[in-house]
Amino acid sequence: MATIYDLKPRFQALLRPLSDRLAAAGITPNQVTLAALLLSLAEGLALALAPGAAWPLLLLPPVLFLRMALNAIDGMLAREHHMQSALGAVLNELGDVVSDAVLYLPLAVHPGLPAALVVGIVLLGIVAETSGVVAVQIGASRRYDGPLGKSDRAFLFGLIALLLGLGLPPGGWSTAVLAAGLALALITPVNRARRALEEIAS
Repeated sequence: MATIYDLKPRFQALLRPLSDRLAAAGITPNQVTLAALLLSLAEGLALALAPGAAWPLLLLPPVLFLRMALNAIDGMLAREHHMQSALGAVLNELGDVVSDAVLYLPLAVHPGLPAALVVGIVLLGIVAETSGVVAVQIGASRRYDGPLGKSDRAFLFGLIALLLGLGLPPGGWSTAVLAAGLALALITPVNRARRALEEIAS
């Protein structure tokens, strides 16, 4: 099933000149990973301390975009400039899960948003990323199958935050979008596990 993650090669191509300059400047993948995590923590704190305020909501989409760029750059630095490490792999996986949690869970206290749906999507996102990593343990490749991978969750929550920040009150539309997101989040870990099993069986 197609996801936003499928656009990653084109996104990386746009970022490659910047990645090359960072490598030449001595910037490491782990430094970029930690920068993305700190950015996420700062934005999550702003959302948590000012629930319902417009400015942190409007900041979320650009923060998510910048986080995606940093995530792409740390991978390119590691692979293309021979800076891969065991620590980097750990930081990359844990950083993604922690960043998702701190960025999205504060939306559960936004007035009018159904907290259970927000929390459910975040928890299922953790399950999805875990299932993607578990694939490696059974001999398959790291799985990124959708329909609601990391990039898709960012789009979902970024869109909701943008509309709320622009003044659209939460209501039936936000509940419907989050409910659809929860349904897609339920399918995602199942897809990843199934594809991993198919991969090692082929």
